[in-house]
Amino acid sequence: MNIVQKIYSLYKAKGFKSFLLSILRHTFKYKSNVLPLLLEIASKGKGIEIGGPSSIFSDNGILPIYAKAQYLDNCNFQSTTLWNSNLQEGQSFNYHSLQKFGYQFIRDGIDLKNIQTGTYDFILSSHALEHIANPIKALEEWKRILTSQGYLILVLPCKDGNFDHNRPNTTLEHLIGDFINNIQEDDLTHLEEILKLHDLSRDPWAGSFESFELRAGDNFNNRSLHHHVFSQTILADLIVYLDMNVLKITTIDLTHIVVIAQKNSTTLLSRH
Repeated sequence: MNIVQKIYSLYKAKGFKSFLLSILRHTFKYKSNVLPLLLEIASKGKGIEIGGPSSIFSDNGILPIYAKAQYLDNCNFQSTTLWNSNLQEGQSFNYHSLQKFGYQFIRDGIDLKNIQTGTYDFILSSHALEHIANPIKALEEWKRILTSQGYLILVLPCKDGNFDHNRPNTTLEHLIGDFINNIQEDDLTHLEEILKLHDLSRDPWAGSFESFELRAGDNFNNRSLHHHVFSQTILADLIVYLDMNVLKITTIDLTHIVVIAQKNSTTLLSRH
């Protein structure tokens, strides 16, 4: 794929407004106002990333914190995913050329029972939570493995800048219902809605509708579906429900919602 094709694919995936914001950000070397806090968090403790490695945290990403993360483990749900291949459990997580390898766990993100409570100072997750059918179950598990004042750093898609823009936002009540009913990761409750409202014109990598439908139906094995559609408001309410404190919530390029939360923090909510 040449540069013109890459730019066109990016435009198709993001939509005009989000694409324009991305171009302006790259042109003027804009960095998000949450970056200083993220760099401070990453440089002072031991972390784990759920999913990844993620380009957003790389040196060329919009939140380049890998270089400051002195120790970072990783967890993926299986050894081969749509985004990675041949992952091996062990000290094999290569997230930055200047850092030592972290430990690669092969675990489902909703069940980290082999990781001790209070192990990590921070958790990273970029564009992963929306692929989980029971987000509160996952977040309760992620919270468990944090230290008493550990940080949760979430990056989720903003629907205005991707193929979910036709779908309604998920409600907190729905997420709580999924948790109470112990929804499992093979759940396809949202499949009909997704097939109807997913904008394939903004998802050039999905192929034809027939290919997309086939992949979506096998979601338990590939975890490609966005089960839920999040907004800043819902995410703030979700963090409060988890008895954590929101430090910051912001949106970048109408594409990414960034949430920084902390256990037992007294910092007030800040939105930008």
